[in-house]
Amino acid sequence: MKVAMVMGSDSDYQVVERGEKILKDFGVDVEVHVISAHRTPDRAMEFAKTAEGKGIEVIIGAAGKAAHLPGVLAALTVLPVIGLPIKSSTMDGLDSLLSIVQMPKGIPVATVAIDGAENAALLAIQILSGKYPELRGKMKDYRKAMADEVIEKDKQFRIR
Repeated sequence: MKVAMVMGSDSDYQVVERGEKILKDFGVDVEVHVISAHRTPDRAMEFAKTAEGKGIEVIIGAAGKAAHLPGVLAALTVLPVIGLPIKSSTMDGLDSLLSIVQMPKGIPVATVAIDGAENAALLAIQILSGKYPELRGKMKDYRKAMADEVIEKDKQFRIR
């Protein structure tokens, strides 16, 4: 099981690394790339067209501003692509979100919240869990741990 996380700029890594950590914690192989849809379009095309043959099963595309990277990748592969909009210096990332979520009919890109690397990783894990049941079990454990944490925090407020 392998996920590729592709970001348009190395400055996006401070967000991307949070998702990378979750994927690794779940035992998913991750490869991280810097590929720009605008500055290195030939590399983007080559990556997308060869990803499936390299064992990649889900692609997370992180991009800010015009944020075309996830859509370009999705147009060139039939692998599931998850768009991760990165908060940019303009419009607080709304420009990125809209660029990713407004894909034309026939080329879907699943999209998570602005800077939502954790949810991008968790969505990739859920997609993979259809093929790898052990991930489904780990996801159930993850959700239980989250619930237990909230219950414990509630208990702390009741002690006051």
